[in-house]
Amino acid sequence: MNKLATEFTETKEKLRGKTHFSLTTFHFSLPQIEFRSLARYPKNSSFQTRRSEHPQMRTAGAKPAPHLRMLRSSNSKNSHYNVSGSIWLTAVFLLTFILLQSGCKLADDSWERVQATGVLRVGLDPTYPPFEVDDGSGVTGLDVDLAKAIAEDLGLDVQFVYFGYDGLYDALATNQVDVLLSALVIIPERTRDFSYSTPYFDAGEILIVPAENDTIKTMADLGGQTLAVELGSLGHVEATEWAKRVADLEIRPFPTADEAMTAVQQGAADAALTDAISGRLYLRDNNGLKRLPESVTVEPFALVVRSENEQLLTMLNQSLATLQQSGQLDQIESKWLGQ
Repeated sequence: MNKLATEFTETKEKLRGKTHFSLTTFHFSLPQIEFRSLARYPKNSSFQTRRSEHPQMRTAGAKPAPHLRMLRSSNSKNSHYNVSGSIWLTAVFLLTFILLQSGCKLADDSWERVQATGVLRVGLDPTYPPFEVDDGSGVTGLDVDLAKAIAEDLGLDVQFVYFGYDGLYDALATNQVDVLLSALVIIPERTRDFSYSTPYFDAGEILIVPAENDTIKTMADLGGQTLAVELGSLGHVEATEWAKRVADLEIRPFPTADEAMTAVQQGAADAALTDAISGRLYLRDNNGLKRLPESVTVEPFALVVRSENEQLLTMLNQSLATLQQSGQLDQIESKWLGQ
């Protein structure tokens, strides 16, 4: 029995070690004995702890349940109860183990399911230009073109499903879509239930300087310079931190990012720190400025799938790599954001 219990516990621990899986709740009852599998084990939970909390399985100083006392006979006259009890418990452990094995769907068929339908269902919030917006004549944007390119590369059709921003992850969790592609930043706290693809865009803070400037290459070169920022933005926060270690760096806030970059264009500031989207859109429509190639901060956008859909994630990452190598991803970015 001790060996069987140990093997059962080890097997459960191995299963629990798989990335995010769910067990169907099973109930198996014999007269006066009931065992239940847990519906889901959080990462920080312990099967041993859960087991020790079971009223029939406490060991430290606890009295045995009345209906189990008959299994603990101290005389040979009732020894057959010990044998019968051992057989019963052995059967319970074995059958529960079999049920758990059959209930844990460890095989990942996410890619096969998408292939079978021939359609990649993409969830997005169509209110965030230039990545996705529906102006009444259909959805367009960088993410839309990227989804179409990925679907074509994988030999699939694409179906766009609209959700509000706050409902995107819930829609994915409830299997209303196969993937999210909606200018979503990688959030480490969500990786318990979701997996992110290789980033396809960095929306982090970038430096905008005059086109003829050759002296400012990084934030460290801004000593004695004036840096324009949007008031209260992430760029403003980042600039404040840099001001603590760059001598004589003057930070000049403006109501909007465009006004901050206009100040650089007009010579009222030496550089501007803004997010990559605002910066690239401004440069697309205005001359006389350039962006430095290295981002000051990193804010990666990625596709999102359910954590158990590793096959689908692999295929999406392979497709992104193909689009990157062929230059198609850069073409899509340039179309919507400029150079």
